[in-house]
Amino acid sequence: MRKPSYSFWTSSFTPWLLPILLLIAWHVLTVTGIIAANVLPQPLQVIEELIHSIKSGQLAENIAISARRAILGFLIGGGIGFLLGLINGFSSRAEIVMDSSIQMLRNVPHLALIPLVIIWFGIGEEVKLLLVALGVFFPIYLNTFHGIRSIDRGLIEMAKVYGLRGFDLYKEVILPGALPSVLVGVRYSLGIMWLTLIVAETVAANSGIGYMAMNAREFMQLDVTVLSIIIYALLGKLSDSIAKILERRLLQWNPNYSRAKA
Repeated sequence: MRKPSYSFWTSSFTPWLLPILLLIAWHVLTVTGIIAANVLPQPLQVIEELIHSIKSGQLAENIAISARRAILGFLIGGGIGFLLGLINGFSSRAEIVMDSSIQMLRNVPHLALIPLVIIWFGIGEEVKLLLVALGVFFPIYLNTFHGIRSIDRGLIEMAKVYGLRGFDLYKEVILPGALPSVLVGVRYSLGIMWLTLIVAETVAANSGIGYMAMNAREFMQLDVTVLSIIIYALLGKLSDSIAKILERRLLQWNPNYSRAKA
Protein backbone atom coordinates (compact mmCIF):
# COMPACT_ATOMS: atom_id res chain seq x y z
CA MET A 1 0.00 0.00 0.00
CA ARG A 2 1.50 3.31 -1.11
CA LYS A 3 1.93 5.93 1.59
CA PRO A 4 0.44 9.35 0.87
CA SER A 5 3.13 11.80 -0.24
CA TYR A 6 3.83 14.91 1.80
CA SER A 7 2.28 18.06 0.37
CA PHE A 8 2.87 21.68 1.35
CA TRP A 9 -0.86 22.38 1.02
CA THR A 10 -1.85 19.59 3.41
CA SER A 11 0.73 20.45 6.07
CA SER A 12 -0.62 21.61 9.42
CA PHE A 13 2.06 24.32 9.38
CA THR A 14 0.82 25.96 6.18
CA PRO A 15 -2.06 28.00 7.70
CA TRP A 16 0.40 29.56 10.17
CA LEU A 17 2.93 30.58 7.52
CA LEU A 18 1.33 33.94 6.63
CA PRO A 19 0.78 35.03 10.29
CA ILE A 20 4.41 34.19 11.08
CA LEU A 21 5.65 36.19 8.09
CA LEU A 22 3.47 39.14 9.13
CA LEU A 23 4.85 38.92 12.68
CA ILE A 24 8.42 38.94 11.35
CA ALA A 25 7.67 41.92 9.10
CA TRP A 26 6.04 43.74 12.03
CA HIS A 27 9.13 43.14 14.19
CA VAL A 28 11.58 44.26 11.50
CA LEU A 29 9.64 47.39 10.55
CA THR A 30 9.23 48.58 14.15
CA VAL A 31 12.72 47.70 15.39
CA THR A 32 14.41 49.45 12.46
CA GLY A 33 12.25 52.54 12.95
CA ILE A 34 10.59 52.37 9.55
CA ILE A 35 7.32 52.42 11.49
CA ALA A 36 7.52 54.88 14.38
CA ALA A 37 6.87 53.77 17.97
CA ASN A 38 3.97 56.21 18.28
CA VAL A 39 2.28 54.51 15.32
CA LEU A 40 2.78 50.84 16.14
CA PRO A 41 4.53 49.26 19.16
CA GLN A 42 7.10 46.50 18.82
CA PRO A 43 5.91 42.88 19.19
CA LEU A 44 8.09 42.45 22.29
CA GLN A 45 6.32 45.36 23.97
CA VAL A 46 2.98 43.73 23.27
CA ILE A 47 4.27 40.43 24.67
CA GLU A 48 5.48 42.22 27.81
CA GLU A 49 2.04 43.78 28.24
CA LEU A 50 0.45 40.35 27.71
CA ILE A 51 2.59 38.86 30.50
CA HIS A 52 1.80 41.79 32.81
CA SER A 53 -1.95 41.51 32.13
CA ILE A 54 -1.91 37.77 32.77
CA LYS A 55 -0.06 38.18 36.07
CA SER A 56 -2.43 40.91 37.26
CA GLY A 57 -5.48 38.83 36.32
CA GLN A 58 -6.96 41.71 34.36
CA LEU A 59 -6.72 39.96 31.01
CA ALA A 60 -8.44 36.77 32.13
CA GLU A 61 -11.24 38.76 33.73
CA ASN A 62 -11.87 40.87 30.63
CA ILE A 63 -11.72 37.86 28.31
CA ALA A 64 -14.23 36.00 30.50
CA ILE A 65 -16.61 38.98 30.49
CA SER A 66 -16.39 39.44 26.71
CA ALA A 67 -16.75 35.71 26.03
CA ARG A 68 -19.84 35.51 28.25
CA ARG A 69 -21.45 38.44 26.44
CA ALA A 70 -20.64 36.94 23.05
CA ILE A 71 -21.95 33.47 23.91
CA LEU A 72 -25.17 34.69 25.54
CA GLY A 73 -25.90 37.12 22.71
CA PHE A 74 -25.20 34.41 20.14
CA LEU A 75 -27.46 31.89 21.87
CA ILE A 76 -30.31 34.39 22.19
CA GLY A 77 -30.13 35.87 18.69
CA GLY A 78 -29.10 32.64 16.98
CA GLY A 79 -31.78 30.61 18.75
CA ILE A 80 -34.55 33.01 17.76
CA GLY A 81 -33.22 33.26 14.19
CA PHE A 82 -33.03 29.48 13.86
CA LEU A 83 -36.54 29.00 15.20
CA LEU A 84 -38.11 31.65 12.95
CA GLY A 85 -36.12 30.33 9.98
CA LEU A 86 -37.58 26.87 10.56
CA ILE A 87 -41.13 28.19 10.94
CA ASN A 88 -41.06 30.54 7.95
CA GLY A 89 -39.16 28.09 5.78
CA PHE A 90 -41.67 25.32 6.32
CA SER A 91 -44.87 27.38 6.47
CA SER A 92 -45.86 29.73 3.62
CA ARG A 93 -48.48 31.34 5.85
CA ALA A 94 -45.93 32.14 8.53
CA GLU A 95 -43.64 33.58 5.85
CA ILE A 96 -46.40 35.89 4.63
CA VAL A 97 -47.02 37.15 8.16
CA MET A 98 -43.43 37.58 9.40
CA ASP A 99 -40.82 37.56 6.63
CA SER A 100 -41.51 41.05 5.23
CA SER A 101 -41.15 42.63 8.67
CA ILE A 102 -37.93 40.70 9.32
CA GLN A 103 -36.47 41.81 5.99
CA MET A 104 -37.27 45.45 6.77
CA LEU A 105 -35.52 45.15 10.13
CA ARG A 106 -32.56 43.42 8.48
CA ASN A 107 -31.85 46.52 6.40
CA VAL A 108 -31.52 48.69 9.52
CA PRO A 109 -27.81 48.70 10.58
CA HIS A 110 -27.91 47.28 14.08
CA LEU A 111 -24.83 49.25 15.15
CA ALA A 112 -26.68 52.46 14.26
CA LEU A 113 -29.06 51.63 17.11
CA ILE A 114 -26.33 52.09 19.74
CA PRO A 115 -27.30 55.68 20.74
CA LEU A 116 -30.94 54.63 21.07
CA VAL A 117 -30.33 51.48 23.12
CA ILE A 118 -27.95 53.40 25.42
CA ILE A 119 -30.78 55.86 26.11
CA TRP A 120 -33.12 52.94 26.79
CA PHE A 121 -30.81 50.65 28.79
CA GLY A 122 -27.79 52.75 29.80
CA ILE A 123 -24.45 50.93 29.49
CA GLY A 124 -25.54 47.76 31.27
CA GLU A 125 -25.27 44.20 29.98
CA GLU A 126 -28.59 44.52 28.16
CA VAL A 127 -27.04 46.79 25.52
CA LYS A 128 -24.25 44.38 24.60
CA LEU A 129 -26.52 41.33 24.58
CA LEU A 130 -29.16 43.07 22.49
CA LEU A 131 -26.68 44.29 19.89
CA VAL A 132 -24.92 40.92 19.60
CA ALA A 133 -28.26 39.12 19.39
CA LEU A 134 -29.41 41.44 16.59
CA GLY A 135 -26.14 40.97 14.73
CA VAL A 136 -26.25 37.16 14.72
CA PHE A 137 -30.02 36.85 14.26
CA PHE A 138 -30.25 37.68 10.56
CA PRO A 139 -27.48 35.46 9.10
CA ILE A 140 -28.80 32.42 10.95
CA TYR A 141 -32.42 33.24 10.09
CA LEU A 142 -31.70 33.73 6.37
CA ASN A 143 -29.51 30.63 6.05
CA THR A 144 -31.98 28.47 7.97
CA PHE A 145 -34.84 29.78 5.82
CA HIS A 146 -32.82 29.19 2.64
CA GLY A 147 -31.79 25.72 3.80
CA ILE A 148 -35.39 24.69 4.43
CA ARG A 149 -36.56 26.03 1.07
CA SER A 150 -33.68 24.28 -0.73
CA ILE A 151 -34.77 20.82 0.42
CA ASP A 152 -36.14 18.65 -2.36
CA ARG A 153 -39.91 18.60 -1.85
CA GLY A 154 -39.93 15.11 -3.27
CA LEU A 155 -37.95 13.92 -0.23
CA ILE A 156 -40.50 15.49 2.11
CA GLU A 157 -43.41 13.86 0.27
CA MET A 158 -41.61 10.51 0.29
CA ALA A 159 -41.00 10.84 4.04
CA LYS A 160 -44.70 11.52 4.56
CA VAL A 161 -45.54 8.40 2.55
CA TYR A 162 -43.37 6.41 4.97
CA GLY A 163 -45.32 7.85 7.88
CA LEU A 164 -43.03 10.63 9.08
CA ARG A 165 -44.99 13.51 10.55
CA GLY A 166 -44.39 16.45 12.89
CA PHE A 167 -41.19 16.30 14.93
CA ASP A 168 -39.97 13.10 13.25
CA LEU A 169 -40.21 14.77 9.85
CA TYR A 170 -38.17 17.74 11.10
CA LYS A 171 -35.60 15.49 12.77
CA GLU A 172 -35.07 12.95 9.99
CA VAL A 173 -35.50 15.00 6.81
CA ILE A 174 -35.82 18.76 7.23
CA LEU A 175 -33.06 19.47 9.76
CA PRO A 176 -30.40 17.28 8.05
CA GLY A 177 -31.27 18.81 4.68
CA ALA A 178 -31.02 22.37 5.97
CA LEU A 179 -27.98 21.79 8.19
CA PRO A 180 -25.23 22.70 5.65
CA SER A 181 -26.86 26.08 5.03
CA VAL A 182 -27.50 26.62 8.75
CA LEU A 183 -23.83 26.01 9.57
CA VAL A 184 -22.77 28.53 6.92
CA GLY A 185 -25.00 31.03 8.74
CA VAL A 186 -23.41 30.08 12.06
CA ARG A 187 -19.88 30.70 10.78
CA TYR A 188 -20.86 34.00 9.21
CA SER A 189 -22.69 35.15 12.33
CA LEU A 190 -19.69 34.35 14.54
CA GLY A 191 -17.69 37.00 12.71
CA ILE A 192 -20.51 39.51 13.11
CA MET A 193 -20.77 38.55 16.78
CA TRP A 194 -17.20 39.63 17.57
CA LEU A 195 -17.42 42.72 15.35
CA THR A 196 -20.58 43.85 17.14
CA LEU A 197 -19.10 43.15 20.55
CA ILE A 198 -15.97 45.18 19.77
CA VAL A 199 -18.06 48.24 18.89
CA ALA A 200 -20.47 47.75 21.80
CA GLU A 201 -17.67 47.40 24.36
CA THR A 202 -15.77 50.44 23.11
CA VAL A 203 -18.88 52.63 23.19
CA ALA A 204 -21.03 51.36 26.03
CA ALA A 205 -19.08 49.30 28.55
CA ASN A 206 -17.04 49.54 31.73
CA SER A 207 -15.44 46.09 31.37
CA GLY A 208 -14.37 43.63 28.70
CA ILE A 209 -11.68 43.57 26.03
CA GLY A 210 -13.22 46.45 24.09
CA TYR A 211 -13.30 48.60 27.20
CA MET A 212 -9.66 47.67 27.86
CA ALA A 213 -8.76 48.91 24.35
CA MET A 214 -10.78 52.10 24.73
CA ASN A 215 -9.24 52.86 28.13
CA ALA A 216 -5.76 52.26 26.71
CA ARG A 217 -6.49 54.65 23.86
CA GLU A 218 -7.27 57.43 26.35
CA PHE A 219 -3.80 57.04 27.88
CA MET A 220 -2.05 56.38 24.52
CA GLN A 221 -1.09 52.84 25.56
CA LEU A 222 -0.65 51.45 22.06
CA ASP A 223 0.69 48.11 23.29
CA VAL A 224 -2.55 47.46 25.21
CA THR A 225 -4.65 48.54 22.24
CA VAL A 226 -2.78 46.22 19.85
CA LEU A 227 -2.97 43.40 22.40
CA SER A 228 -6.76 43.84 22.60
CA ILE A 229 -7.07 43.67 18.81
CA ILE A 230 -4.94 40.51 18.67
CA ILE A 231 -7.06 38.89 21.39
CA TYR A 232 -10.23 39.65 19.46
CA ALA A 233 -8.66 38.11 16.36
CA LEU A 234 -7.63 34.98 18.27
CA LEU A 235 -11.10 34.62 19.82
CA GLY A 236 -12.63 34.97 16.37
CA LYS A 237 -10.30 32.29 15.02
CA LEU A 238 -11.09 30.02 17.97
CA SER A 239 -14.84 30.35 17.47
CA ASP A 240 -14.49 29.68 13.73
CA SER A 241 -12.37 26.59 14.43
CA ILE A 242 -15.06 25.31 16.81
CA ALA A 243 -17.66 25.88 14.08
CA LYS A 244 -15.48 23.92 11.63
CA ILE A 245 -15.22 21.00 14.05
CA LEU A 246 -18.99 21.09 14.55
CA GLU A 247 -19.47 21.16 10.78
CA ARG A 248 -17.11 18.22 10.33
CA ARG A 249 -18.95 16.09 12.86
CA LEU A 250 -22.52 16.97 11.91
CA LEU A 251 -22.00 16.62 8.15
CA GLN A 252 -20.21 13.27 8.07
CA TRP A 253 -23.23 11.82 6.29
CA ASN A 254 -23.07 14.43 3.50
CA PRO A 255 -21.35 12.97 0.37
CA ASN A 256 -20.50 16.42 -1.00
CA TYR A 257 -18.77 17.32 2.25
CA SER A 258 -16.91 13.98 2.29
CA ARG A 259 -15.76 14.56 -1.28
CA ALA A 260 -14.54 18.05 -0.41
CA LYS A 261 -12.54 16.66 2.52
CA ALA A 262 -10.98 13.97 0.35
